[in-house]
Amino acid sequence: MRLIPAEAARKRLPLTRICLTLQTSRASYYRWRARGSRPDPDMDLRDRVQRLCAELPAYGYRRIAAELARREQVASPKRVLRLMRDDNLLCLRRRAFWRTTDSRHGLPVYPNLAAEGKPTGIDQLWVADITYIRLEWEFVYLAAILDAFSRRCIGWALGRRLDADLALAALDMALDTRTVSPQLVHHSDRGVQYASRVYTGRLREAGIQISMSRVGNPYDNARMESFWKTLKAEEVWRTEYADVDDAEDRIGSFLEQIYNTRRLHSALGYRPPAEFEQTPGEGALGESF
Repeated sequence: MRLIPAEAARKRLPLTRICLTLQTSRASYYRWRARGSRPDPDMDLRDRVQRLCAELPAYGYRRIAAELARREQVASPKRVLRLMRDDNLLCLRRRAFWRTTDSRHGLPVYPNLAAEGKPTGIDQLWVADITYIRLEWEFVYLAAILDAFSRRCIGWALGRRLDADLALAALDMALDTRTVSPQLVHHSDRGVQYASRVYTGRLREAGIQISMSRVGNPYDNARMESFWKTLKAEEVWRTEYADVDDAEDRIGSFLEQIYNTRRLHSALGYRPPAEFEQTPGEGALGESF
């Protein structure tokens, strides 16, 4: 920055051309020049934002602002956005394209019960789905179950085979850690893994009502789509897994130590799922399910 005025005078070139050659902008130069004459009022906040972005690299400006508030540093989302934009800290997300649902089968399907209302507490509605994880030499598959009320991941399983056993392993984890009531609904797509007799039989045996999405309507399971986007953007796409065991260890650590207990969810008032479940009266505003 200090070279710009000297270069412009020596070569008699316009300031705009000098800035372009040095790969900066005139606005950045003027901002730097003004900053040199007075202290930066955002210095402390900028430092905190940079530290948080290093700690939570996939957070957008709204979650960074919410995390600052939880750490007793109040800053408006617009102010945080400006600082993150100035320092090139706004993250970009990639899109994934891989189909894991095969609904071309002759197995029984079930009506969509999840559209009848919003859950008002935990263990009223579980949502399930399967996605793929790309390793260096192969694809593996991840089945997961969320509590729709708190967005908490209550069951998951990783494996090389896209079959009903993978989905059952995630279901067994959920059954081991949660309480089943007669009102509990399990919602999934119409994939063969969830429509299989062994899987639906396990649900009926546990006294869980079965619900499935409508044909060609991904919004019926939007909570799971949001979960996959978060998992891949904040863990999978940022990590090179050595093998299946490494992927299982790291994904498990992310789900249990970050996603469930630390990550702030906008749908939960910028609180983690575990904390949200412990807050009394959170379901009072929801519709009965």
